[in-house]
Amino acid sequence: MHADARPAPNALSRLADAVASAHADIEPVRVGGQISAVTPAFYRVSGISPFLKLGERILLGGEGRPQIGEVVRIDDGGATVKPFEGSIDARLGERAYRIGPVSLSPDASWRGRVVDALGRPIDGGAPLVVGEHRVMPFSDPPPAMNRARVGRHVKTGVRAIDIFTPLCLGQRVGIFAGSGVGKSTLLSMIAGAEGFDTIVIALVGERGREVREFLEETLTPASRARAVMVVSTSDESPMMRQLAPNTAMAVAEYFRDRGDQVLLIIDSVTRYAHAARDVALAAGEPAVSRGFTPSVFSELPRLLERAGPGFEGGGAITGIFSVLVDGDDHNDPVADNIRGTLDGHIVLERFIADRGRFPAMNPLTSISRLSRQVWSADQQALVRRFCALIARFEDTRDLRIMGGYAPGNDPDLDQAVAIVPRLYDALRQDPTSPKSEDAFRELAAMLKGE
Repeated sequence: MHADARPAPNALSRLADAVASAHADIEPVRVGGQISAVTPAFYRVSGISPFLKLGERILLGGEGRPQIGEVVRIDDGGATVKPFEGSIDARLGERAYRIGPVSLSPDASWRGRVVDALGRPIDGGAPLVVGEHRVMPFSDPPPAMNRARVGRHVKTGVRAIDIFTPLCLGQRVGIFAGSGVGKSTLLSMIAGAEGFDTIVIALVGERGREVREFLEETLTPASRARAVMVVSTSDESPMMRQLAPNTAMAVAEYFRDRGDQVLLIIDSVTRYAHAARDVALAAGEPAVSRGFTPSVFSELPRLLERAGPGFEGGGAITGIFSVLVDGDDHNDPVADNIRGTLDGHIVLERFIADRGRFPAMNPLTSISRLSRQVWSADQQALVRRFCALIARFEDTRDLRIMGGYAPGNDPDLDQAVAIVPRLYDALRQDPTSPKSEDAFRELAAMLKGE
């Protein structure tokens, strides 16, 4: 029997899992206080401050279903609590109780399932199996000197990426794009890459209709069977949108520690930053840069650094993080902070998408900081030559439109005009296209017209 194989859960085992999970959340002695203030964004609990820590949860009993919030600020007068639900159903004087921080108990059987930011199943399937070990969504990355080095080259099947920004196991790459430029489509194509044991996908702040589309249409059956999806849609609270990427990261770390090669896709980190800003503002933190608070720029590296290689001899998390650039400004504070943390970035340009070329990747502004570990000397020289020809072709576009180009006067420009349009055609690819097996060989054949 395979190591991951477990007997099918029956009613008794499901009851045992539910009891184990509830027992871990419920404390023998409950510490409580009273609601002293309610606003549309948060509520205050008095009489409980000495017993709380930041990040712990507060439970409201109420007459309806219980509501859970997280402590985001503590002072002498009480604690500020942000609810995980979108609305606040609290009354002055109502009792509230501490129940400890959010935790998860991942299991190998979670593959093929869809969960929310709190680790609860939302796909209508059976209750999740409770794993043997509990993990925290917010944790620290492995110590720098104890981490393995980035591993071997892995083919994504996307020709433009495999040629210009090759990917290695354990690498962290950002996809930077404005809205409607093909970012989600490119992510779905990368999700079909071979060489990964487990895929963890976090959809953060996305449209609700896209969840089933991504799961049922974008992912192949083989990819879906080994994928765990963590979903927090745009209509959910900032607390859920802030928690979702950390939940996905914790699940990816669980599989990494089992020795798996994990592909982690988070779409998008920008919406995570927006949610973190909303939470920080509710906690009273001042805005410093385009409305973002200082804690946002410290939380982003903490999240991103958790991806990457694990301990020597173990698994690794290969991270693909989409970055939605506001107003197509690739130098906005969030994008700039993320770009400096990652091991490479793929830039999708609107002007390329407007010309009907997909993926709309700009090879001149995209970079993989580990490409030299992948390219041979000949491949490196070829890519540099391609980039030079593309730059020459694009720089003279207006000149050629006005009729100022005459063949024979500039050999480099003549070569660019002859090769670059064919290169662009060779790099076109969509989800229905066959996956690339040997990108450089295929490109050579296409340029020769074979």
